[in-house]
Amino acid sequence: MWRGPPYARSVIVVVDVANVLGSRPDGWWRDRAAAAGRLLDRLARLPGSEVAGPDGAALVIERLIAVLEGAARAVPATSGGAVEVVRAERDGDAAIVALVGELTTGAKGPARPVDVLVITADRGLRQRLSHDVRAAGPNWLNGLIGR
Repeated sequence: MWRGPPYARSVIVVVDVANVLGSRPDGWWRDRAAAAGRLLDRLARLPGSEVAGPDGAALVIERLIAVLEGAARAVPATSGGAVEVVRAERDGDAAIVALVGELTTGAKGPARPVDVLVITADRGLRQRLSHDVRAAGPNWLNGLIGR
């Protein structure tokens, strides 16, 4: 029985920038804003692309939202607008939890249901996310961008 071509799920990817930067000891701590800018530049090619997800299933990255905290908030938006940037006033984890809540309930997100994928290795943050939000570690994202 023919089932037709497989299709890719659309997802909104939310990136815990501090956690992703911290996953590679490349000197990011010397200038956090510059390191965040380099990461945003690499992430800019992902929105709209189809990739193998953390589980191997095809995903289309509909939107990519990077959450910046601390000194990294000083980075200018350098990705040409492809990456949406949220500058956390204090705690990046709290900003991610609030953002994901808005996206999944439709308060500020699309009217249709969306899949959200949070990129972080932070177990505490993962526990604060609702059960229907998926999370993946920085290695998956680093692999996509050659980092």
